[in-house]
Amino acid sequence: MGGDAGSKVLRLFSFLGAGVICTYSINLYRDIERKKLTQKQIAEEIAEKGNMVNKATVEN
Repeated sequence: MGGDAGSKVLRLFSFLGAGVICTYSINLYRDIERKKLTQKQIAEEIAEKGNMVNKATVEN
């Protein structure tokens, strides 16, 4: 149980730092995935609207 208090504090800060880095990385990954999904949905909507315009042009 006994030990240098400095090493215990250093381990505590290292552990907390690793937690902060992991949390930041997870949030960054989620943001990237969310943006990718949003862009995919927008591209699908644009393609869908393009198909509607083409069908309307052909029908007229």
